[in-house]
Amino acid sequence: MQIINQGNFWSSTVAPRAPRPRLEGRHKADVAIVGGGFTGLWSAYYLKTLDPALDIAVLEAERVGHGASGRNGGWVIGNLAGLERHIGALPLEERQACCRLLADNVDAIGDVLAREGIAADFNKGGALYAAARYPDQVAIQRAYLDHLHALGHGEDACYWLDADQLAEKARFRDGYGAIFHRHVATLNPAKLIAGLAEALGRLGVTIYERSRATTLASREVSTHEGAIEATTIVCATEGYAERFHDFRRHIIPVQSMVIATEPLSDETWREIGMAERPAFADASRIITYGHRSADGRLIFGARGSYRFGARVKHDQPINDAAIAMRRDLLAELFPALQEVRITHGWGGSLGLSRNFRPHAIVDRQTGIATAGGYAGEGVAASHLFGRTLAELILERETSLTDKPWAFANTSHRRLIKRWEPEPLRWLAAQAITYSYAGEEELMRRRLDAPLIKPALTRVNDYFASIIE
Repeated sequence: MQIINQGNFWSSTVAPRAPRPRLEGRHKADVAIVGGGFTGLWSAYYLKTLDPALDIAVLEAERVGHGASGRNGGWVIGNLAGLERHIGALPLEERQACCRLLADNVDAIGDVLAREGIAADFNKGGALYAAARYPDQVAIQRAYLDHLHALGHGEDACYWLDADQLAEKARFRDGYGAIFHRHVATLNPAKLIAGLAEALGRLGVTIYERSRATTLASREVSTHEGAIEATTIVCATEGYAERFHDFRRHIIPVQSMVIATEPLSDETWREIGMAERPAFADASRIITYGHRSADGRLIFGARGSYRFGARVKHDQPINDAAIAMRRDLLAELFPALQEVRITHGWGGSLGLSRNFRPHAIVDRQTGIATAGGYAGEGVAASHLFGRTLAELILERETSLTDKPWAFANTSHRRLIKRWEPEPLRWLAAQAITYSYAGEEELMRRRLDAPLIKPALTRVNDYFASIIE
């Protein structure tokens, strides 16, 4: 494959525009939102649609969508990272209600896009969680399917495809079988961000760009050139909270990297399949994820990383070595792509909480609200949690505000564990990375199960001890 690194593909699909005004001077608002990504914009959208009289201001350090919201893989997942930690102890009926809400959330996003006229290439093609590289992945995916059903996902929503059924949807090099999750869509995140920001402008929400918040405190947020006094301050920075030390101790940035191929020919797509444009991933610990874009490219990401000191990735392009690693993984899954050009490579920082529990929290005493910790599944989660934050802020009691990830009248300090100081975080990340690489090598060599199963157990137990 030839590499032509043009950076973030999503950014190239939206028309350039002049930046919005900076925040200058002192202002007052009912709600000030720090962060112009999905969480911040969805929170503003639902606050304004639920109470049009509210004066709402959004502050973005760069341009809307500059962070993870404009750089991700474009999956809209009807699930939630770490869901079992929120609902594992609940009765089955309540777990099923949470899973139905997460499934309905995917359709709700599509409904908003249609209502607001946002052309974001939304496509609900489901997702294939495939055993597509090693035979041992069949047992891993079968166990994951049992886990999804035990959580409360219906058998009609998540079910097994054998090798022939998988080949009807996507033709991997070694397609042994897959989970098919119906409630997953894909979209173009840059188009969603641009369209949502325009919709907020029509609704009367003020968005300030190039207005990096320097302090975030009770009832006030400040930049170098101005300040906003507000009844409620929403911290919607997710993995980009490095300037706010209190939030930084609870949510750390992990890097994710994505590539895009050139548009593929009809002949190549016939060989690969994916006519319905499903998302796909395999059972590897390196966490592969991809889908077919609206213009016929293959978007593919893999393997996150942690930078010492919880450093955020502000720049978007990634180097050729990072692209080549993902290119090789992609060609391993689809040999037909061996000679296809890679035209774009980019990355960003997602937010990971210490206890792996995404959250929506409103502290009425201080007037500070926050949501995040999506662990890479934020396109859908940010919509649900932004909507939940809006209802919590407005003190509404609904089917969203009673969910186990929604908290009012409390502080994030009481609910989210702090991460350990360096170098412990970095050493743990390195240990996990090397243990995953060892597991990959075991499966690559196709060793017998008596050797593989203990290795899998040790990796799982170690990972669980790190994030709990």
